[in-house]
Amino acid sequence: MTPQQGSEERQQKIIVFLLFIVLVLVSIMIGTFNKISILEKPSVTELPEVETIDKVDYATLGKIAIIIDDFGYRNDAISDGFLNLSADLTCAVIPGHEFSQIMSKKANRLGFEVIIHMPMGTTTPSFGEDEFIIKASMTSMEIESRMKKVLQQLPEAVGMNNHQGSKASTNKRVMNVMGTILKDHDKYFLDSRTTKETQAEKAMRALGVPTGRRHVFLDNEPDENSISRQLNLLAEKAKNSGFAVGIGHVKENTLAVLQREIPKLRAQNFEFVFISEVVN
Repeated sequence: MTPQQGSEERQQKIIVFLLFIVLVLVSIMIGTFNKISILEKPSVTELPEVETIDKVDYATLGKIAIIIDDFGYRNDAISDGFLNLSADLTCAVIPGHEFSQIMSKKANRLGFEVIIHMPMGTTTPSFGEDEFIIKASMTSMEIESRMKKVLQQLPEAVGMNNHQGSKASTNKRVMNVMGTILKDHDKYFLDSRTTKETQAEKAMRALGVPTGRRHVFLDNEPDENSISRQLNLLAEKAKNSGFAVGIGHVKENTLAVLQREIPKLRAQNFEFVFISEVVN
């Protein structure tokens, strides 16, 4: 071996040795880095159990929709008492009386639903509301004129029900004229069903006017016990059918019963709603 060859062999050994040292150092550095990463990485732990709350069923036991007829005759503690009830009630204002417009505006301002309690011809003589009453003997133009007049007088109204009307409500022509005006003004109609022969609901549905019917009169018999029984009957119908419509009047005993019984019915999970929520 020449001196030059010996020198080259030593250089190769030195290079190999240096490469070995580099590999060792790299291995040490990688190992150290992994240890640091392991130390810095938080350990995986199970999430703490979250306390679960059972879902409460808030489904209503039934919807009760009550119309209070005859707002407009009075403006006193009795009429105001109905407007202080903590329930959605629909106030039916009869036109043409001293307090009709006052009560319509007051009820609307306090958040109650207002409808027109439309005077209609009956089979027995009646008095009052002469400039508004709808009679079966009237021409279609006369009926249309009176309908438009009452809608102008009570602009807060979103619908209408009939006051009496045991004769006019059985007349298909009369109900068709009324229904046409209501449809043009985007109002609904609730048939008070003052007679079994009424054509109101059928006519309104044929015209596409949102409509419904009364199921229970609350205060035909004015004593509180009777009114309470009728209100319980209304609640039972609402429970069985999903909703029921009752009609009462601006009377002292009716107010007393509602003041006492509405909180009890709400506690049983009955819901009080406006008539507009149950017509279709």
